[in-house]
Amino acid sequence: MLIELRIRDFAVIRDLSVELGPGLNTLTGETGAGKSILIGALSLLLGERASSDSVRAGTDRAVVEAVFDLSGRPEILQRLPELGLPTEDEFLLLRREVQAQGRNRAWINGSPATAGAVGEFGRALVDLHGQHEHQTLLRPDEQRRILDDFAEADGLAGEVEGLYRELQELVGERRAREERMRELEARADFLRFQLQEIEDAEIRPGEDEELELELKRLDHAEDLARDAEEAYVLLYAEEGSASERLSRVRELVARLARVDPSLAPHGEEVENAYHLVTELGRTLGDYASGIEVNPGRAEEVRRRSDLLFRLKRKYGPDLDDVLATGRRLQEELAELESGELEVEALEGKMARVRTLLDERAVELGRMRREGAHRLTERVEELLPELGMPGAVFQVALEPLDEPGPHGGERVAFQASLNPGFEPRPLARIASGGELSRVMLALKTILARVDRVPTLIFDEIDAGIGGTVAHAVSAKLREVSDHHQVLVITHLPQLASRGHRHLRVEKETRDGVAATTVVFLDGEARVREIARMLGGDPESETSRDHARELLSAG
Repeated sequence: MLIELRIRDFAVIRDLSVELGPGLNTLTGETGAGKSILIGALSLLLGERASSDSVRAGTDRAVVEAVFDLSGRPEILQRLPELGLPTEDEFLLLRREVQAQGRNRAWINGSPATAGAVGEFGRALVDLHGQHEHQTLLRPDEQRRILDDFAEADGLAGEVEGLYRELQELVGERRAREERMRELEARADFLRFQLQEIEDAEIRPGEDEELELELKRLDHAEDLARDAEEAYVLLYAEEGSASERLSRVRELVARLARVDPSLAPHGEEVENAYHLVTELGRTLGDYASGIEVNPGRAEEVRRRSDLLFRLKRKYGPDLDDVLATGRRLQEELAELESGELEVEALEGKMARVRTLLDERAVELGRMRREGAHRLTERVEELLPELGMPGAVFQVALEPLDEPGPHGGERVAFQASLNPGFEPRPLARIASGGELSRVMLALKTILARVDRVPTLIFDEIDAGIGGTVAHAVSAKLREVSDHHQVLVITHLPQLASRGHRHLRVEKETRDGVAATTVVFLDGEARVREIARMLGGDPESETSRDHARELLSAG
């Protein structure tokens, strides 16, 4: 619900704040007082392009703000954090600023935003009837949604859309799979060659490092054997070797410890040293005797190392990368072999989803046709009451070649307001007043399913009076049971039915015209209704007539 509209330095408005309430809000005033300027300012928040001409003379910028109560509209509250916008409890503040130099800015809840984003939120909350481009009911997607809600087919429509999206995903997946198959087929011979090259090498993980170490040993075999033999002799084999000397030290320390027990731990240390040196000597002896000078093996290792080096340069840089490349090649060739089966499986799934989509779309079309017939009948019953006895309304359903995301037909609301003329889309109806009354008929019927909380009617009273004026007033009052309604009117019958009455006035301050809005209650409202009736507002007879209208409302 629109709580407050604030306007500053826009056209002839200097500084204006309009507070609105639930139900039917009526806005009246003399011709030229500035009622249309309020609508123009509000249109900025619905996405209209800003013009520097709207900035009040002598100022550098115009500002329009609207505060909405979003309680009961959780889907809009949820959109704010999704777009990175702050939330202000259950309120939404939309702001547009137009500068005289032509630069424009916009905010949502105090955070900078685009004018398009402000317009998107504004159109979700306000439906303005009187200027075609802002009316949600003129948009085909909104007409389709409303028909589905009216026909209680919205759940089925959602299922159809879900099936269509699923089918498109499958089509895309099949297309991608076929493209992948063509790519693999073009490379298949090369993939097989590469895989064969890697598999023929029979690589072991870490083999390159093992070969490098083995080759180093083979190249230095004589040196290794000589040095290991010498170390073996020094540690263990010769007379007076390290192990023999340690054996003597072991005996001496044992004798000392028998006299001085404090040396016993050192005896253990000498014992350990003796066994360590002895074991090391034997090991080096075995190592020296096991070394073989083998030039043939060295050449074999070099050839193997060269092969692994070439493979690493080609598929590496490491041997693990070569092995990983082999696994990838195996997977790609396996993918090629299984590709046809996967494409067949996708086509089978597509056929099942397409069949289900066709069935649901047919059922949705049936529900839409029934709903369109009922909606057409109900709207045409109301149009004569609203001053259009020869008017025709219809919901056109244009079949599509195949079901799309929104079913198997296009939905279009059409009307002919003059006998003998073919119905045309609502957007092509010329008269703003007649179009507003068609919209009112629709809103009366759709009040419970229409999701836009605030409805604004401008020009709805153009060319009507008497019985029709009473009928229009009654319908607006009926719609206001489910929506907040703001009506700009010259009809006293309509103004008297409002839950809240506002008057637009133009006054001169410091030699400059300025528009203001005042809330009317009590006798002030009686005098305004009397003025609208064409009588003297100060006449008791005119005021009695006004009181009679107000009491009937």
